[in-house]
Amino acid sequence: MSGADATTDWTADEMMTVAAARQLRDGTACFVGIGLPSTAANLARATHAPHLALVYESGCLGAKPDRLPLSIGDGILADTADAVVSVPEVFNYWLQPGRIDVGFLGAAQLDRYGNLNTTVVGDYDAPRVRLPGAGGAPEIAASCREVVVVVRQNLRTFVERVDFVTSVGYGAGPGDRERLGLRGGGPRLVITDLGVLEPDPVSRELTLTRLHPGVTRERARAATGWDLAVAEPLTTGDPPTAHELAVLRALVATTREGR
Repeated sequence: MSGADATTDWTADEMMTVAAARQLRDGTACFVGIGLPSTAANLARATHAPHLALVYESGCLGAKPDRLPLSIGDGILADTADAVVSVPEVFNYWLQPGRIDVGFLGAAQLDRYGNLNTTVVGDYDAPRVRLPGAGGAPEIAASCREVVVVVRQNLRTFVERVDFVTSVGYGAGPGDRERLGLRGGGPRLVITDLGVLEPDPVSRELTLTRLHPGVTRERARAATGWDLAVAEPLTTGDPPTAHELAVLRALVATTREGR
């Protein structure tokens, strides 16, 4: 999107959402989590990927909401879907056989091998925080052809080792996904409010490969709870275009008005 008219008036969350949306290819099937992943997926469909098929855990296939859904049970998903099927059918027929191209996930914790935690912070039997839980995330992480994680980067979230492995990324390193019999490809990208991380092709450790405009490598490393590997050369992504920002802000505004 280089060369397009752009503005410098954006927030870190908007940059992250735009960067995530750009990763979705038109005509593919995307299993969408609520929150930041849903915002990015709906932005992609409203801009460069009009034939992106959004699949929600509630059984809505090909949903086309004109605002951001408040939950997977939001009626607008069923109202605009190509089909509505049972939850077991979504998982048994679409997800587990590998028919979904991209899984879009968020997390409360993420570690250096892309493992995700949405279960507890602290000890499982006496947690400091009880999180929303797994939902369909473990199956999405296990079975989608590739996974994109959208999450804010800070020391609370980017931890050396997650307190609980809700969804497996690359386990403890090379070979773990294969040993566990996971058919999906695992995390391809982790997109944050600071930049983009990708797994090293050999070690599978997440490596910072791209920064968002105005962010330094020092800032990204300071927001990470392990010694973050940095690619050379480290690139900087394109800023949001005026069109991307206008569509994103309209989506968010419509959602607020509908509450």
